[in-house]
Amino acid sequence: MPEIAEVETVRNTLKKQILNKKIQDVTVFYQPMIESDINTFARDLIGKSFIDIKRRGKWLIFELEDKYLLSHLRMEGKFFLKPKEEPKEKHEHVIITFTDNTTLRYHDTRKFGRMNLINKEDLATTASIVKQGLEPGDKNLTNSYLLAKFKNKKLPIKTVLLDQTIISGLGNIYVNEVLFYAKINPLKEASKVTQKECELIVEGSDKIIKEAIKMGGTTIKSYTSSLGVTGLFQQKLKVHKKAGEPCSVCGSPIKNIKIGGRSSYYCENCQK
Repeated sequence: MPEIAEVETVRNTLKKQILNKKIQDVTVFYQPMIESDINTFARDLIGKSFIDIKRRGKWLIFELEDKYLLSHLRMEGKFFLKPKEEPKEKHEHVIITFTDNTTLRYHDTRKFGRMNLINKEDLATTASIVKQGLEPGDKNLTNSYLLAKFKNKKLPIKTVLLDQTIISGLGNIYVNEVLFYAKINPLKEASKVTQKECELIVEGSDKIIKEAIKMGGTTIKSYTSSLGVTGLFQQKLKVHKKAGEPCSVCGSPIKNIKIGGRSSYYCENCQK
């Protein structure tokens, strides 16, 4: 699924291609995807233009003159830019048509993605945005912050790091990589993670996400980039999707286990 680096890549790519284009029409083919009033959704977008695109965690925030369109890609959501005359594909659920006869199409095989059109003044109180934790690279994301968040958590650290209210934007791929960087076993109880290990989580998440964004994210089977962008960070992955391959540090075979239903890749020797 798209994580913070992939969503940031989508944001940067769309900013170059759709800003200031006037919206001519909006068609929703799968209404449960829209969290706001479906009866006014299209009406409130037509005639407007996206003047900026922001991001909070894994949420894209399309800015209009008076509103924000929030979009979460969830498991398999993608945006495509296509000519108006190109036939609709089966899994294209929202199509925004611009006056220059180009379209922005939201494609989602599993229909898990969500969109919500809100007034600008409501952004600070919208639950999906407010509950987001600190992002990698935030100066407030410190070892003290993490120690406080982990203090009473008996769950595996792998599960806790996937909690978006703690660190926003990290998903399965980057949590696996951050834990390898910090040399923490993914099964370790979160409350037992040390101050030094928290420092390494802070350091690793910042370093890994910055490099992943620079390389356009990660393109693997579970997430293939759209918009003509192919991520290259999969070339830098140390453990994710590398079960059975030798660890780049010690040569031991990378293990793959399920933790909370998620595939967890790690080195038993390096991450004791």
